[in-house]
Amino acid sequence: MDLPRSFTIRESGHRIHNPFTSEKLATLGRALRLAPGTSVLDLACGSGEMLCTWARDHQVTGTGVDISTEFLAAAHARAAELGVTDRVAFRHGDATGHVADEPVGVAACLGATWIGDGAAGTVELLRRSLAPGGIMLIGEPYWRREPQDQATLEGCYATTKNDYRPLPELLELFGRLGCDVVEMVLADQDSWDRYVAAQWLNTRRWLDAHPDDEMADEMREDLATGPVRHVRHQREYLGWGVFALMNR
Repeated sequence: MDLPRSFTIRESGHRIHNPFTSEKLATLGRALRLAPGTSVLDLACGSGEMLCTWARDHQVTGTGVDISTEFLAAAHARAAELGVTDRVAFRHGDATGHVADEPVGVAACLGATWIGDGAAGTVELLRRSLAPGGIMLIGEPYWRREPQDQATLEGCYATTKNDYRPLPELLELFGRLGCDVVEMVLADQDSWDRYVAAQWLNTRRWLDAHPDDEMADEMREDLATGPVRHVRHQREYLGWGVFALMNR
């Protein structure tokens, strides 16, 4: 049980596996005004940057769950580096259906709402772990501009226009799910660049080190087409943000 190799190759140098910079992640932590000792569950936690830095900066405790053994190794290393191994723990497993052993103050899924078959299902999943008065965090794409053709959809890794919503419609969805939107921090084009463009250097360095690997042709094609796809489609049309929700 693990992520596809292509994904871990592209993001091997990433600490944050979504279009957030460390500055935006810190902004989100400050905006939530977390009390020391707040318990956090982070589903599909990747390399654990949110849990580790918030444990350092806000004295939260928490557990991260992720399917990637490589990313979890990085999470353990990051916790040791920041001196927070006594506050955070990481579990290898499929976050789909995962519920905390005890209710938590913050239940999060930043950029992996496929674990709940979409944003609505992920809200329902996070609710199962949330203590009364707690906060859910959902990281989700949205359309900045309406896609005009199939090439744009495919360039944004979408099949149909309905795969994502415009930002107002996404917030309306949260309301229909019985949530108040109490905060949000949005990625911008620069943070999209930092996420996606960093994949190109990771890929190139991997190709230089593994020219005869069975995946070399696939990764070479990915590197050859990725930059233009990003600036033509994803950078222009697709937004991304983290939305803080509370049950009504």
